Formats: sequence, C-alpha cells, structure tokens
Amino acid sequence: MRNTIEFVERGSGPPLVLVPGVQGRWEYSRALVDALATHYRVITFSLCDERHGRDDAESPVDVFAHQVERALDNAHVQGAPVVGVSFGGLVALRFAATRPERTRALVMISAPGPQWHLRPRHDMYARLPWLFGPLFLAETPFRLRKEIAAALPDRRARRHYLLEQARTILRAPVSLARMAARARLIGRYDRLADCQRVRVPTLILQGDDALDHVTGSGGTLDYARLIAGARHARMERTGHLGSVTRPDDCAELVHRFIADATKDQQHSAA
Repeated sequence: MRNTIEFVERGSGPPLVLVPGVQGRWEYSRALVDALATHYRVITFSLCDERHGRDDAESPVDVFAHQVERALDNAHVQGAPVVGVSFGGLVALRFAATRPERTRALVMISAPGPQWHLRPRHDMYARLPWLFGPLFLAETPFRLRKEIAAALPDRRARRHYLLEQARTILRAPVSLARMAARARLIGRYDRLADCQRVRVPTLILQGDDALDHVTGSGGTLDYARLIAGARHARMERTGHLGSVTRPDDCAELVHRFIADATKDQQHSAA
C-alpha cells in the first residue's frame, strides 16, 4: 500500500471517520463532510489504489478497510463511528466486521445491497474503462437528472449544485480505471458473511429506490434485516445522491442515530 495517503480533518468534537464512494476522492463527499463537521471531528481520505493491497488479504476490500485503521492511527483515535457512502459503505461494513473494537457505530449510506452486482452493460464498461468510460460519463447526467430535480426543485439551488460538481471534477479528477476496478470488486466481496459478524450499532440510510438510478432497487434495505439490531432510515425526495444533494438532512439523521447509540452504550456500561 502506498505510504502517501493524505488524511483530511474537518470540524471538532467527537471523532468520526467518513469513507468516500466509488470515485475514490474524498472531495466528492465534501458537502457531507462539511455538514457532519458541525457535530464531529470528521476524519476522511481518498481511497488508495487497490493494487497496493496485501497478498494475504482475506477480502477484496481489505485494502480500503486498512485505510480506515490507518486514519484512526494517524489521528491518534482508538475508535470512532465509521460512515461509508455508497461503495464506502461496503468498506465501512468490512471494517466493522473485522475491527469491532475500533468501531463505535456503523452507518452505511446508499450502499449497494448484499446481492447487488453490475448490470451486464456496466460490467462490460468496467472491463474496458479506457474504451467505454467516456460513454458511461456521457450517460450519467441523463441517469441522474430525475433525482437531482426531485432533491433540488429550486433552479438556483440546482445550478449551484451542478456548478460545484463541475468544479470538483476539475479540482479532483477521477481515474476511470480505478472506479471500474472498485465497481468490479463489489461482486467478489462476501457481504452476507460480514453482515453476520457485525455487532456494533448500525444505521442503514438510503433514499427513494425509485429515484436511485445508480444502484436502483439494489437491496440496500436488506442490510437492516441481515445485521443484528440495525436501524433503517430514508432521506426524502432523493435517491443515491442524498448525501450530497441534501447533506444537512443526511448529516442530521446520522447525528441523531449516533447520539442515540452513544446513550444506549453509556446506559449499558452503567
């Protein structure tokens, strides 16, 4: 694994680790980072190149789960809630399953479900990202148009969001090859097995399935059934992008859950 990982911190208060989505760059979750930073000391990072994983890794996502541990070590924090967005939710799941002593709570936001896999067309894109990547990017605005309009009905707010996304793309360009490799890892990760191992307070947070044109009806809700004691909440008027189109609402749901989980843990210890 590379030793040049940049760890980013925002805000003050109790520590919280945020794992970004399949783009890999933390900047694409900046809106949620800033919203959570009103309550927490948010620790985040960009995902490394999975080719730098250890040969003895048990799971294809272990290389990213190890980054969570390194983030905690770098911040001199023994344990914290771990929040993952989309693909990052699977990384958070793996960390909670394998490092329960360092996971105070688990939050999975719009994570691909336990049986989700790439559609045949998108799997073809992922196999040849250098060829089909531009086509995938060209399709994206059409897939997401309905969700963005529902989440941001005000035209000025919608223009502001799209402008910020364009700025992020320019400031933090993504690697289509790495995005494709991460997407293909999902099908190889045994999420069902790790769900059975999780014993920390868990929140499954998602938008409206009808507006989620990334994972669609990908079974995100199934995690609430498979993880013991997990809670479930929905973000209204949004789909897969709720963490960035409505970051304040998303952060408030996360904050309420962690506050409740912390109280429950304190009562249990008393």
